[in-house]
Amino acid sequence: MGPNGRGRRAGGGRGGHWTAWAFLAPIVIYLLAFYAYPLYRNLDLSLRHYTVRSFVRGDAPFSGLDNYRDVFADPAFGPALLHTLTFTIVSIAFQFAIGLALAVFFAQNFRLSATLRALFLVPWLLPLIVSASTWTWMLNSDSGIVNYALELVHVDPVNWLTSPDWALISVIIANIWIGIPFNLVVLYSGLQAIPAEVYEAASIDGATGWQRFWRITFPLLRPVSAITLLLGLVYTLKVFDLIWIMTKGGPADASTTFATWSYRFSFGSLLPEFGPGAAVGNLLIVMALVFGLLYIRVQRRLNP
Repeated sequence: MGPNGRGRRAGGGRGGHWTAWAFLAPIVIYLLAFYAYPLYRNLDLSLRHYTVRSFVRGDAPFSGLDNYRDVFADPAFGPALLHTLTFTIVSIAFQFAIGLALAVFFAQNFRLSATLRALFLVPWLLPLIVSASTWTWMLNSDSGIVNYALELVHVDPVNWLTSPDWALISVIIANIWIGIPFNLVVLYSGLQAIPAEVYEAASIDGATGWQRFWRITFPLLRPVSAITLLLGLVYTLKVFDLIWIMTKGGPADASTTFATWSYRFSFGSLLPEFGPGAAVGNLLIVMALVFGLLYIRVQRRLNP
């Protein structure tokens, strides 16, 4: 081919390069506008001493790591960290275990299986404010249906939302209920990808139901389980609406997590502390990154 042909090929290559960038541009702009810039602003907030006046005028003085030192020295830091870890780990453990059990149950494809699966999606589809308000009513100490049921079996009523011993347990129960449908849907989809022939061969070899689950279902479901746990972890770490609506982090900070603590710093008083609030938010981001890196490391070990 002559020189003109080579020129056309080169021009076409440059055109394809710009076309690729044109397709990538919306994604890049979206990531910069809604992820990179907010992260930068939150980091900047945590490194300056902001007041309402300086927040409006934009002339807050640089304070370095003072906000982080204040957060770590705050007596509420230890309990908030413990509550965050407890809320996250317990919620994920029960959501995953119950979701997996339901997924295996519905995988039998019995009559009404599809209808019941659809009903289990209701907690996931409801707006969070509706779910939180419903649980607040159900766990009300005086008129809640849960205490009414306890009285029927001659058990003393429990101050679910007003007792420091029960407030965190109450929001964990509500969060587990909300998260089960997500685990059910994802794990059920993973079960559908496992070939039926594997189970048939195991049955011929005399494997029991538990052996089929432990030696076939659970190992083959491991990649789906890992991503389910990671997504659940990231979501649960930042749960705010549910806790704030039900207990506002109380009583006596008994259900305060990093998410509610950050909100309380920034918007919970007439004199907001934007710097410490942003610092606590950044700690949440770091925790999510640490768990994400652990997930990647475990995946590499499992799939060398």
